[in-house]
Amino acid sequence: MAGAAGGAVNVRRAAPLRPSPAARTLSAGILLLLLLAVLSVLALGVGAVRTPPADVLGALRSQGDDLTRQLVLELRLPRVLTAMLTGAMFAASGAILQGVIRNPLASPDLIGVGAGAGLAATLFLLAWPGAPAGGLPWAALTGAWGGFGLVLLLSKEWSGLGPGSLHPVRLALVGVAVAAALGAAQQLVLVRAPDGLGAALSFLTGTVYGADSARVARLLPWAALLLPAALLLSRTLDVLSLGDDLATSLGTRVGAARLLCLSVGVALAGAAVTGAGILGFVGLLAPHLARLLVGGKHIRLLPIAMLLGAALVLAADTLGRSLLPPLEIPAGIFTTLVGAPYFLYLLRKTR
Repeated sequence: MAGAAGGAVNVRRAAPLRPSPAARTLSAGILLLLLLAVLSVLALGVGAVRTPPADVLGALRSQGDDLTRQLVLELRLPRVLTAMLTGAMFAASGAILQGVIRNPLASPDLIGVGAGAGLAATLFLLAWPGAPAGGLPWAALTGAWGGFGLVLLLSKEWSGLGPGSLHPVRLALVGVAVAAALGAAQQLVLVRAPDGLGAALSFLTGTVYGADSARVARLLPWAALLLPAALLLSRTLDVLSLGDDLATSLGTRVGAARLLCLSVGVALAGAAVTGAGILGFVGLLAPHLARLLVGGKHIRLLPIAMLLGAALVLAADTLGRSLLPPLEIPAGIFTTLVGAPYFLYLLRKTR
């Protein structure tokens, strides 16, 4: 009674327990792996000839009839692997570029990689119309490096900060200008080109159509080298995101670190273009979604972004094959339909 008369007793409620960042990353990774597994089974079963999930799983265990095994393992499995590899590489590239340039609108297209690859692919098909299809991805890779090299050269030339110094904002602005110039050159070539550029247009739209085991074999070495390299750069990316002055005070050689990260980022995007063409906005969407799930620390951000990018491209390709069979809609159309409104939202949000 005395306590009641003296006033109400304050009861301190226990704060709700929140999962740690590591736990959130682990949970998100497990869920995304399960999503990729489900999407893979669906992707292996859709197309002009539908294959039930039970038959797909049987073919993966080398069971069932020969026709089903050939359809699943030889025709569709390389396509699924190509979609996942290219999606992961585009996503990792976008995460690196956003970290280095410190701009939420950064993506592989911002530094001229996509435009350079598209222009090189178009010129390759015009110069060598009878060339084997295997040469087209390598031409695109060369163009991607050429576009990045031009941006890098102009950024150094105009920076006034001394050799090895690259200002993030200036790099982004020069990248936009170079990408616009290369895109205009590509359109000029297409307008004046003769007929027979269907393969180039399909490639530039972004698609994994026709992916085979040879294409997977070309992508695997790049993915095996560059994706772990991106993870190893996590701490460097965290330091660069703090700003040049603070990064320098922590003992980081900012110019060299930024150049190394940019080199890995452009190599990831260039190699991804050789597998699936220009898939717009994958490098923008996946890192943003990963940041919402696990935060901005790159050791957590990068693997989740890779899984999201793989799931995004695989879902887009599966949808493109299942809507109007036997016709196929390129995956790049779906990624652009999703990414373009989000890009406009980011423009409005960041003013």
